[in-house]
Amino acid sequence: MKIDCSKKEPGSCRLQLNNEIHLWICDYQSISDEAVLSNYRAILSIDERQQEGRFYFQRDRRRYLVTRALLRIVLSRYVDVFPGQWVFSVNSFGKPEIANCRTRATRLSFNVSHTHSLIVVGVADGRDLGVDVENVFDRDVSVDLADQFFSSTEVAALMALPTAGRKDRFFEYWTFKEAYIKARGMGLSIPLNKFSFECSSDHAVGIAIDPDLDDEANRWEFWQFRPSPEYLVAVCAERVTAAHPTIVTRTIVPMQSESNFALWSTRSSRA
Repeated sequence: MKIDCSKKEPGSCRLQLNNEIHLWICDYQSISDEAVLSNYRAILSIDERQQEGRFYFQRDRRRYLVTRALLRIVLSRYVDVFPGQWVFSVNSFGKPEIANCRTRATRLSFNVSHTHSLIVVGVADGRDLGVDVENVFDRDVSVDLADQFFSSTEVAALMALPTAGRKDRFFEYWTFKEAYIKARGMGLSIPLNKFSFECSSDHAVGIAIDPDLDDEANRWEFWQFRPSPEYLVAVCAERVTAAHPTIVTRTIVPMQSESNFALWSTRSSRA
């Protein structure tokens, strides 16, 4: 992660993405100081503050608050825009996008995912990006669920595994699928059984895409990571150069601390 301090606000340095994809990882349940949460709330838009209040459970209000503040703070690490000045819109499928008019800001792409206690924000420059995180300890899975959402080849590969290995493979498929449909910006309008992932024994991953989806498999690269045993993170990124991008990971407590966090992929398109 390269830092450009030639143009900066007091106390901060702008980050350069170049051919990198940055993942910011935040444990929102560890943030409980009301003064800190109040500072987060101060940089949200009026609509975001109203939305926070609509959540019934306190844990959901906190998750929403930290997620929205985190995104604003992270984006301001790349562009000379104060966190409270970011403007967002959604595309026709509901995917959030940056609506600020500054040229540099419009090149940024981002994607957000959260699960029990963890938020991940992915940021890239000039490429479509999708991120998904799941708590693999927090959910049970069933063959019926795989039959409903996975392709026939994925279901067959899943059932060929020993029973003890099926849950991990289920979530490998699931997070890759979520990351892909988010990168395409079309969400669940893309049938999940119209594309298939192959997870080989050498930690590689490949995708096969039905021609009906009007896409090419070589347009995308994929990675998976385990920040800790209970979490699985998948990344889908558009190929825009011949050189493969580098994934850079950092842990963050917004407005308080940031630190490098070395992660090695458990699967990737180039394993």
